[in-house]
Amino acid sequence: MADDGLITIGALARACGLTASALRFYDDCGLLVPVRVDGATGYRYYSEAQVDRGVMIRRLRGIGVPLEAVAEIVDGDGARAERLLDAHVAELAERARAAAVVTRMIKEEIRAGAVLSAAALAAAIEQVRSAAALDREMPILAGVLVESSADSVTVTATDRYRLSTRAMVPVRPSGAAWSVVVDAGELGGIGSWLRGLDEVSVWSADDALILAGGGTERRCGVIDEAYPDYRAMLAGLAPVRTRVVVARDALLAALEDRGAAPIVFLADESGLLLSRDGSACIAATITGPRTELAFSPTTLRPALVSAIGPEIMLDIASADAPVVVRSATDGDLTTLVMPTAIMNSKENDA
Repeated sequence: MADDGLITIGALARACGLTASALRFYDDCGLLVPVRVDGATGYRYYSEAQVDRGVMIRRLRGIGVPLEAVAEIVDGDGARAERLLDAHVAELAERARAAAVVTRMIKEEIRAGAVLSAAALAAAIEQVRSAAALDREMPILAGVLVESSADSVTVTATDRYRLSTRAMVPVRPSGAAWSVVVDAGELGGIGSWLRGLDEVSVWSADDALILAGGGTERRCGVIDEAYPDYRAMLAGLAPVRTRVVVARDALLAALEDRGAAPIVFLADESGLLLSRDGSACIAATITGPRTELAFSPTTLRPALVSAIGPEIMLDIASADAPVVVRSATDGDLTTLVMPTAIMNSKENDA
């Protein structure tokens, strides 16, 4: 403090919560002028009464009030000061609203969400989800893999005995590739919501798959484990030896009378037989050599129920290799079904 009761610039800076350089700037602007400046040293001295003004300037600048408005507020009458403050707050609110709009657009670009037909996604989830494992012995198999690329969105599930995968062409593709594994249980009730929408945006977050449409949003929890390389499994399938094209409903109806015991198929030139003795024969188009194999109904029925279209195609490599089940008219949905061991005649008759 100076001898005449004035305080130094450092003391005022500490009292106001400002820096000495800020006080020098406000001096140059005429906002906070020192009472005296030492002509020899150039030191600035202030009165203690200027502390309140310095605090007011700091607070106004802290909320972004422009310098010219600060001068009017600290030097003008109270009514004028209030109007200026209200105008500044309104401007801040408008800027915040505009910033929120831009931020939302940027986030959507960062999320790189794909836009899909909501009905197509609902159908794909229902077709594929039943292939996920019901038990939690391997938690990752209780999930549905959702993948987005530049030209498709694919959903896949497998329980080791059956694998279903369906690709969809998006209305608007994703800006970047991503994939998540969603707990299949969380997708169980989402179909009715999706069917109430025209389109749905889909993207991944750190801990969720997010679906948004119609002003609402759904978040599905994810399983943070590596999913089996199903593409390598598909690529490694043995060459097709026999191809069967058959009416889906006719095959399903024939299965209804077979109970839970393994079903023996015999594909030859006469059609598709569901037993060796030919007691149940379904009209089918068979290409390739005669083939005999067996299925568990609990594995085969869901694959047939979820198939697209009135006819299905069975691509058979051998009696102990996965059989590819596809729509004969739409290849977007592909299902692999693992045959079971064929019983001998005595076991079959029993």
